[in-house]
Amino acid sequence: LREFLDLLKREGELHEVSAEVDPELEITEIYDRVVKEEGPALLFRRVKGSEIPLAINLFGSRKRMNLVLGSDGVEETAQKIRDFLDAKPPESFLEKLAFLPKLKQLDALNPKIVSSGACQEIVREEGPMLDLLPAQKCWPKDGGKFITFPLVITRDPETGKRNVGLYRMHVYDNRTTGMHWQIHKDGAEHYRRLKQKGERLEVACVLGADPLLLFSAACPLPYG
Repeated sequence: LREFLDLLKREGELHEVSAEVDPELEITEIYDRVVKEEGPALLFRRVKGSEIPLAINLFGSRKRMNLVLGSDGVEETAQKIRDFLDAKPPESFLEKLAFLPKLKQLDALNPKIVSSGACQEIVREEGPMLDLLPAQKCWPKDGGKFITFPLVITRDPETGKRNVGLYRMHVYDNRTTGMHWQIHKDGAEHYRRLKQKGERLEVACVLGADPLLLFSAACPLPYG
């Protein structure tokens, strides 16, 4: 994310705000005007009540989407995704040969398991946790503050297959959030399958990830 913000700055696609702003309604009001004018990404350096800066509108222009996706750009990437989703298992020898490059691309998508990561440098179990975040109350009739762009990671309890989705998290207190996943979301389906058995669903949430992963989590892909 930091590398991407640096890239946006070099490309003239980032505006940094040094004045103090309120995460309750004010940031949303500023963002609302900027995004409707196809303005830049915004980095608020001083958010009231938090020492953590807040970035918003990362994907609000075609140029920034192309920067996220790399050299291919939006249309080429969309076609690649369609090709993968529409692909049929190869049958003839020639079809299998033609499919080899796609297999190589798919293999590159497998996650790499590591023993530790930057997200584990600081572990908090007591004291301020969610209270540290510059969580926003976006709209006057919202029920409170929300974490608006988390990666929400769950596993299908039947297959063990991982899903990464984008679901707003309602901050209730320093240790608790609610999960806002609509009925058709994969995470919601995982939850329903375990609820029928009277079991709890384990969930991991990631904030501030690679923008490409954030974009991928928001894509409306088929189940699984």
